[in-house]
Order: sequence, then structure tokens, then C-alpha cells
Amino acid sequence: MADQPAFRPRPQLFGPHGLGGMHPSLRASDADREQLVDVLKEAFTEGRLSQDEYNDRMERAYTAKTYGELATLAGDLPSRVPGGFTPYRPVPPTNAMAIASMIFGLMEFFTVGLTAIPAVILGHKARRQIRMTGERGSGMATTGLVLGWAAIGLFALLVAVAILASVAMTTRSGGATGSVPHFMGTRPNVQLMPVIRHAAGVTSGNASH
Repeated sequence: MADQPAFRPRPQLFGPHGLGGMHPSLRASDADREQLVDVLKEAFTEGRLSQDEYNDRMERAYTAKTYGELATLAGDLPSRVPGGFTPYRPVPPTNAMAIASMIFGLMEFFTVGLTAIPAVILGHKARRQIRMTGERGSGMATTGLVLGWAAIGLFALLVAVAILASVAMTTRSGGATGSVPHFMGTRPNVQLMPVIRHAAGVTSGNASH
């Protein structure tokens, strides 16, 4: 009987070799998922979980991919850690994309805003990864996003002002040059031609006399 898998002692779920000692971003194995499902079954048997909660958590446990996702499913359940034992919980690292986003955002002051777009892209990716892995660096990613969007907005405002100024100058110059030929070149010719012909007729009449 002792050799049967059902009677073998299972490792502690939150012990040094269980979920508590693993980094949240590491991939979980099928054995880890089965171990968590056993904890959920025990909690359901003891009345700690309702039928709907148990079904939902068990479904999420089989589709979980990382230790962090598994740990959230049993975070409010009693762990099977011996009394007085404190599981090792490593400090999560800082997300590399969050650091890069903040650096690109600060470099805008030296690159005239050329690093604004990389700061925004890396900031969004960093925040997405932080939500999934639990890494640190959310403040750095936010700083990069704020600086990046501020530089992009300022550049768009300057472009709009330049376009409006160019249109205004073109309109003024076109109105000033378009009225001169109509007044100076066409109307005086229409008025002067009859006067010249009349003067020529009078001179020839006097000569015949």
C-alpha cells in the first residue's frame, strides 16, 4: 500500500520546493498543476470553496502556464506548511523593458524627442509583462509612457501650428498679387481706346478744311 501513488507523501505546495520557492514567471509542469488541483479538491471537501469556485479554479489551474498563475488560485487557502516555517519568497526582479522605457523617456531632452516612440512602445509592453509575471518596475514604465506621450503631443502641436501659419501666409500673398492685374491692366485699356480714336478723327477733319 505504501508504494501506491495515492499514499505517497506529496511535497508542500508552498514549501521550499513548491510554488512558494519558485519565481512567478517560471513555467509550471503538469505535476505542479495536478498538485494544485489536489489542494483545491481538499479545500472543496472542507467547505472552503463553493461548487462554482471549485470548478472555476480547477479549470484555470489546468490552463495555467506559470507558477505565478497557479499561486493566485490558492492564495486565500491554508497552505500545508509546517508551523513556524517561513517559505522562501525571492524578490521579483525589475522588468528590463520598464528600465529601457524610462531611459528612452529621459533621453528625449538630449535627442529632441527622437526617443519618444520607443519609450511609449516599451512602456506598454513592460506594463503588460509586469501584470503577467509580477515583476517590479511599474513606476519606471509609467514614467517612460508619460514622457513619451508628452513629447509626441508637443511635436504634433508644433506641426499643426506650422501648417496653420503656412496656410495663412499663402492666403495673404495670393490675395495681394491677384487684384493688381485686374485693376492696372484691363480697365484703363478699355477706357483709353475710344479717346484716341476720337482725337484722330477730329485732326483729319480739320486738315480737310
